[in-house]
Amino acid sequence: MAHLLSESERSFIEGLQCGARGFEFKNWANTFHCKPLYYLAPETECEIIELVRIAARHGLALKPVGSGHSPSDLACTDSIMLNMDKMNRILAHDPYACTLTVEAGVLVHQLNSMLEQRGMALSSLGSISDQSIAGAIATATHGTGMAFGDMSSTITHLVIIDGTGRRRECSATVDPDLFDAARCSIGALGIITQVTIQCEPAFKLHAVQTPDTLDHVLNTLSEVAFSAEHVRFWWFPYTDNVAVWRANRTTQPIQPRAKSLWRDRLLGYHYYQLRLLKSRLTPDDLPSINQEQFSSRFNRRVESIDDSYKVFNFDCLFPHHVNEWAVPWEKAAEVIRQLRAWIVAEEQKPDGVRVHFPVQARFVKESNVWLSPAYGQTVCYIAVIMYRPYHRAVPYKKYWRVYEDIMRTQGGRPHWAKAHKMYYYDLKKAYPKFDDFVKLRGECDPNGIFVNDYICRHVLPPNEPILTASSGAGSRFLTCEKPRL
Repeated sequence: MAHLLSESERSFIEGLQCGARGFEFKNWANTFHCKPLYYLAPETECEIIELVRIAARHGLALKPVGSGHSPSDLACTDSIMLNMDKMNRILAHDPYACTLTVEAGVLVHQLNSMLEQRGMALSSLGSISDQSIAGAIATATHGTGMAFGDMSSTITHLVIIDGTGRRRECSATVDPDLFDAARCSIGALGIITQVTIQCEPAFKLHAVQTPDTLDHVLNTLSEVAFSAEHVRFWWFPYTDNVAVWRANRTTQPIQPRAKSLWRDRLLGYHYYQLRLLKSRLTPDDLPSINQEQFSSRFNRRVESIDDSYKVFNFDCLFPHHVNEWAVPWEKAAEVIRQLRAWIVAEEQKPDGVRVHFPVQARFVKESNVWLSPAYGQTVCYIAVIMYRPYHRAVPYKKYWRVYEDIMRTQGGRPHWAKAHKMYYYDLKKAYPKFDDFVKLRGECDPNGIFVNDYICRHVLPPNEPILTASSGAGSRFLTCEKPRL
């Protein structure tokens, strides 16, 4: 491809090159990888606009990447990959409106520090703060709380460069359809370069984690979900054990969670990972491992008071496979009961599936963002996890298949960052605004610059020729068929 570029184009691209030639991208869990033709690090919107125009002229695909935390091929491309780390400036601060405008490459943990310095905070956060802000909103990343939306819902204004190289600003009053689509666009509409985030004055959280039983939690789920501003719970399969985490805003003095080297690192990380490694050969150990972890680490009351972002985040341990869907929150108890019944039945089989803890539940307020899984309904996100001890493979596909079947029959919508098996016609049925999103995608990206396997698999109409870019063979018409994953 390089010989087709003009001298000025080649010089421009080489000036943005980052990393070694032959760079291979791997996501955090090391479950997806790709080798882009070019791995570039733009620093300005003008550079991104020029890259879009070069891509359009030569039929190249273009995909931005943040921290690579998504457990899917969402960011993968064999063409041009943009590392957005240099797009990390603060652009505006409105202390009266309590908003902050930043470039799209700012990582959430950097954003937390920026906000803290200005006496502000995000109203809700997920389990980690390693993502870029653009990546977090592109997939409707979420925390928990019946009165709190996902991160996409906190955006009040954004700038996006579409597939023609046009710089477009949008908000609730300026190009509102693009705004509602772009706040969770899975990279299909263009490259977001800046966002304005609605925050609130900095606050502390008082968090209390207590043991409970699954039957009690499911039978009183409405009470549990509304029992604090922020609520989540973990169920330990093969047991009736649950750990319920609740957090409320407080003005009390900071009292950080007491950390134990023995309990948190040696037992809860190193010993647990070693046990999971052994269980690859002796999977019947997993029920006792789950019980052991609950008894030694979670079967007690734990309290802490700290700055909000320090309380929201927690250690996700080591790389893992994860699947997470959202269902209308009223259906969450039925979903978990069905999942428990299947896990119990599998345990009775000599060659049945054995699973890791936890099954996690979190709650998110309804949204008007077109592709948010919480669009038009308050939801419960239910996540299943299979850890990869020392990066070793573990069986998970049958577990995922059954889990997804249950979620699908209960009106579930998958988390966009996760690898999942919902395709065009499924998503068209699940999302009232899906047709509008697909139409807008064609207008924003007429040359298919932002199409990759993920977009082709989940967003484009199957068996219809779509103009797409490539790794260097020029634009081409591609027929997207549902793949076998």
